[in-house]
Amino acid sequence: MGYLRFLRLNWLFLLAGFLLTFTSSYGQTYFISLFAGEIKGEFGLSDGQWGGIYTIGTTLSAVVMIWAGVLTDNFRVRALAFGVMIGLAMACLAMAAVPNWVGLIFVIFALRFTGQGMLSQLGAVAMVRWFEAARGKALSISSMGFAIGQAFLPIIFVALFAVFHWRSLWVIAAVLVVITIPVLMLLLRQERTPQSMAKEAQIAGMHGRHWARAEVLKSGLFWLMIPLIVGPSAWGTALFFQQVHFTEVKGWELVAYVSLMPTYVLSAVIATFTSGWAIDRFGVSRVVPFQMLPFALSFAVLAYADTLFMAGVGLVIFGVGQGIQSTGASAFWPEYYGTRHIGAIKAVAAALMVFGSAIGPGVTGAFIDLGITFPEQMIPIAVYYVLAAGLATWGIVKYRPALGR
Repeated sequence: MGYLRFLRLNWLFLLAGFLLTFTSSYGQTYFISLFAGEIKGEFGLSDGQWGGIYTIGTTLSAVVMIWAGVLTDNFRVRALAFGVMIGLAMACLAMAAVPNWVGLIFVIFALRFTGQGMLSQLGAVAMVRWFEAARGKALSISSMGFAIGQAFLPIIFVALFAVFHWRSLWVIAAVLVVITIPVLMLLLRQERTPQSMAKEAQIAGMHGRHWARAEVLKSGLFWLMIPLIVGPSAWGTALFFQQVHFTEVKGWELVAYVSLMPTYVLSAVIATFTSGWAIDRFGVSRVVPFQMLPFALSFAVLAYADTLFMAGVGLVIFGVGQGIQSTGASAFWPEYYGTRHIGAIKAVAAALMVFGSAIGPGVTGAFIDLGITFPEQMIPIAVYYVLAAGLATWGIVKYRPALGR
């Protein structure tokens, strides 16, 4: 089935997935980092201190995600999304009123848990459950919410800095979240039955089994995939978290650098749809081994970029990696471990992803305080991506025969 026909037949559920991923933007690093200069200035924080606060808050959200992500196995998306989005709106209001750096830790926790954690988890798990044969297409379409948010929200909010105080912009973000809630509830009035509530719809993983989370944690394949899960989140988060510092080191205007984002997002969109098609056509095993390589190349290009044009080239390559990652990582878990416990399994993966996003800003911020600029850190990061690709490839080659298909 082609993308257009698939979209026409399933647009209600796909639009719901899109809104979930788009609304997660207000808890994503690329959005929060837009306020880095104002936050550091208001509370007198260095790059390392701001990165440390972000790491603590994000790590707390990763710990809570291990438990909270399991809820997606037992409750419908409609019920969970309502509560999570209310929580995200309240977190945005809390950021608008945060009085000191101590309170900032808890605000970061709330934004990251509800936005990056739970809404991203809901968007991915919903597509995995609602669609089987076209899982790759569903994930690629719903993940456009990430792409659209990343393409336009930074430009819009950076422009609004000229008119509004930074705290007022968080009030606007809260209002936008609240406005989205009734639209999502309307789309999901007749939500599809989750696969965990309909056994006949479940698809088994390796050895024809549905793996419980405890069994997955004992699987050698899971441990080989950890660098692939953590890496893009850690260093991709750092790329956006340190964009103010990055542009200062390179001597570029932040608004000019941010204006490159639509080009980056366009490449991510193309790669997302291409990888979604490839997963449905050839299987996730043939896609995942390659998804780290564009990240490695992009960081190498950005490290040596001396013009905005070359920065744009690096971001376009980075977008290719993001596009493949957005579908490949989500499709991998049900393929190898089955769908019956997918919420619990995905919760671990989501927690690792969130934990990775905590590591990146903290580590890079600490090195910046030591005098090692973020561009100087990019080549070692590129090497990490290459090593992660090698481990993932080894794991897939070793365990793919257990699929039996």
